[in-house]
Amino acid sequence: MKLSIERSPFLKCLSHVQSVVEKRNTIPILSNVLIEAKNGALFMCATDMDLEIIDSVPANIETEGTTTVPAHTLYDIIRKLPDDANVTLETSKDNTSMTVQAGRAVFKLGCLPRDDFPEMSGGETPHDFELPASSLRDLIDKTRFAISTEETRYYLNGIYIHSTENEAMPVLRAVATDGHRLARFEMPLPDGAGSMPGVIIPRKTVGELRKLLDEAGDTIRISLSDKKICFAFDHIVLTSKLIDGTFPDYERVIPKENTKFLDIDPKLFARAVDRVSTIATEKSRAVKLVINGKVMTLSANSPESGSASEELEVSFDAESIDIGFNARYLLDVTQQIEGETCRFSMSDSASPTIIQDNSDPASLYVLMPMRV
Repeated sequence: MKLSIERSPFLKCLSHVQSVVEKRNTIPILSNVLIEAKNGALFMCATDMDLEIIDSVPANIETEGTTTVPAHTLYDIIRKLPDDANVTLETSKDNTSMTVQAGRAVFKLGCLPRDDFPEMSGGETPHDFELPASSLRDLIDKTRFAISTEETRYYLNGIYIHSTENEAMPVLRAVATDGHRLARFEMPLPDGAGSMPGVIIPRKTVGELRKLLDEAGDTIRISLSDKKICFAFDHIVLTSKLIDGTFPDYERVIPKENTKFLDIDPKLFARAVDRVSTIATEKSRAVKLVINGKVMTLSANSPESGSASEELEVSFDAESIDIGFNARYLLDVTQQIEGETCRFSMSDSASPTIIQDNSDPASLYVLMPMRV
């Protein structure tokens, strides 16, 4: 294999694929990126056995060929080259090493056989539909903060997407929960998604996909089976295994009878929560809300640091209520609210609270209260 390529597009493509490669690997081949030169382009593939990404970039190919080289080492080399560098890649005759050259800089990397590299692509993905890139970004942003990081409850370590109905309207719904909070987002059901199974997309896949979406074109093509999901856009294909588990019946934790409604400016509220929680102990970050008529008092106490309180004007017509929440969770939710007001729907100090953006009916959040 021998080719030359401009440094900037090569680096961009390489940054996409090396991101999937784990820093520590017990299987040497998984530390490598698969490089294939053919048809006027350089194709690159990386995998961790659960997630695979394929990307390509135009190149001047003198001799076609394929090999695998250490992903992070190659990325660091290209990253440190001058912006306007032209890079030459050439493998040895026995394909055991690859020379990387740019100007007077020359690097030699060890190669591992292409045949050892695992492949995830292939296999049937019978359910196929398209989504605007902006809609997929919203779906991820509005839910992923609630993904659980508790490995024992592995079925909560991702975003659950499925087709369902809301008031007789077919919707594509995404849900994430860690048992303390829940985020739900929905959009009109895309053509072709009606028969899809409910699937749980792993946390790492969600993170890698979200990074790629910042540069994506207008439309994302999604194909899936009950075992894996594939996202294709521009010249990138991201394939992931799905979490093999049953997502809990989240509808049961969304209260239906909450009748105490609090309307508030989410930005003012978030700033007040942030200030008051400065004094809270790091472990719980508990903030107490005392809502009485037109005034809400936020307070926090810490045996080590002292106490803090702040008052806000609110719109609240029900009888007064005292309720506590984890400050971090409150801030995570209010960061998703883009409208000028949000509504807290409450029942009592021990029951789940619903938070909604008054200008965005597609999103719904549930927070479990804390004892304070």
